[in-house]
Amino acid sequence: MKKITIGKNITASKIAYGCMRIGRKTEKEAQMAVLTAIDCGVNFFDNADIYCDGVSEEYFGKALKGIDRDSIVIQSKCSIRKGYYDFSREHIIKSAENSIKRIGTEYLDVLCLHRPDVLMQGEEVAEAFENLYSRGLVKNFGVSNFTPMQVELLKKYIDYPLVVNQLQLGIFHTGMIDSWMCANMDNSFAVDKDGSVLAYSMLSDMKIQAWGPMRSKNGFFPDDKAVADKMPALEEFGEKYSLSKESAAIAFINELPVVQPIIGTTNPERIRDLLACRDTKIEKPDWYKLYKEMGNLVP
Repeated sequence: MKKITIGKNITASKIAYGCMRIGRKTEKEAQMAVLTAIDCGVNFFDNADIYCDGVSEEYFGKALKGIDRDSIVIQSKCSIRKGYYDFSREHIIKSAENSIKRIGTEYLDVLCLHRPDVLMQGEEVAEAFENLYSRGLVKNFGVSNFTPMQVELLKKYIDYPLVVNQLQLGIFHTGMIDSWMCANMDNSFAVDKDGSVLAYSMLSDMKIQAWGPMRSKNGFFPDDKAVADKMPALEEFGEKYSLSKESAAIAFINELPVVQPIIGTTNPERIRDLLACRDTKIEKPDWYKLYKEMGNLVP
């Protein structure tokens, strides 16, 4: 699988595996999912303290028994609590410590703030980051679901670069692409809801980690009747590159150089299918054609 550089010191697989759902499976099934992803070339794994109330992190850690720690990039997230978000110094530090303990590792390669806390005290975040970094518990920091201005606000206080921003992005959720494509035009595609986050991420050397790439308005697009009319075009695109329509959808966003798609299925067969696109290179005319056939505007 193609490798990308995140920050200055992380060599990561271009596609990541998200561990959110493995805590709903048996420990053996979780292990099989993680090992299948590794076998397909994935070395970057995304976790969060809230995933299955910590069980996902526990199962993930157990699945790594016998795996060289230096060969794996481990990311976790914190700040979501029941009914609110929490960027307090104490919560960030304790959450990171608990994630490290549950996973059974000595450190996290990346710790992300999961969703923005409007009551944030920037000085507290800075103190938490300094505490975790100086103790060797966290090597890099990032955010999730942040706008560029929220990133800039946080950067006012901290001394460490923010290397990733985890955002919803998929073939049926292309707002950040739409506003890029239709800048300064008088149509709905030109509406910028994300603060030019795509261009900002490129300028800031931040990777966009695409969560929910299989989602459409009514769930997951393979089963969503509302987008059934788009499936023939996606299937045709997939056939050209010897991919299923699901893998083709991952290939579509994987073509964006700043994007690292996160897949989350726990089914080993589906993991292999989605990752079949890991070395696929999409021709530019085909990419734009599919974008348009999904109902978007190419001016």
